[in-house]
Amino acid sequence: MKAWLLAGLFLASPVLAQENPLQPSQTWNDLRESVVGLSAEPPLDPATLDLDAPTRAHDAAIVPIRLTQPSDAAPLTGLTLVIDENPAPVAAEYSFGPALMPLDFEIRVRVDAYSDIRAIGDRADGSKVMAGRFVKASGGCSAPAGKDMAAVESSMGQMRWKTATADGRTIGTLMIRHPMFSGLQRDQVTLLNIPANFIDKLQVRQGDELLFSMQAGISVSEDPVFRFAFDPNGQPITVHAEDLDGHVWDRTFAANS
Repeated sequence: MKAWLLAGLFLASPVLAQENPLQPSQTWNDLRESVVGLSAEPPLDPATLDLDAPTRAHDAAIVPIRLTQPSDAAPLTGLTLVIDENPAPVAAEYSFGPALMPLDFEIRVRVDAYSDIRAIGDRADGSKVMAGRFVKASGGCSAPAGKDMAAVESSMGQMRWKTATADGRTIGTLMIRHPMFSGLQRDQVTLLNIPANFIDKLQVRQGDELLFSMQAGISVSEDPVFRFAFDPNGQPITVHAEDLDGHVWDRTFAANS
């Protein structure tokens, strides 16, 4: 409980604008088309999409990322989050419902080496826009898990949901217990590699209306937390999550819980 509250407070704190713009990246030049499927460089346009992240991460396994849009920005239908120097650069792919616009969305990721972190947003007309920061962090993908295996098994799939109000918008925070094993970590008792197992599919709705969905890789942090502004419709919040081991969790929360 305490860890979840601290995580929520950590994400809720405003991320100050940093002097850490994207850096020239040969890695990005190599993977932009072959991995991300982009034939052209998306434009940087903070009037449409911005990404905030710390210049130097306090913990490479829990790096806060905040994606925002101005109130008059063109809405996004989806977004791909890329961490250039991570072993699997595509951290996650998101689809967004209209209720999340304009976007104000926070997550935590692992960063394995000094790297650009970039978000490529999808506009409704099919065009792309990019935002990003350069973050100094290392070792996040192989950092030891925070709990022993028995604790992991007993709590996996537990969820919490809470709502608040900030700047005239409703803020939802979803917290999920899951180790999000990257496949690069070792069991601290046996010293054997822990097989990869992470939530790769997540869908959050209010009633029948999609808030967001996520297809994730190894870079989403342990015990993932999602904090986002949305326009409530009064319907219950439903969460559907699946991990690589075939576990499936479904939870329903009252809209104002």
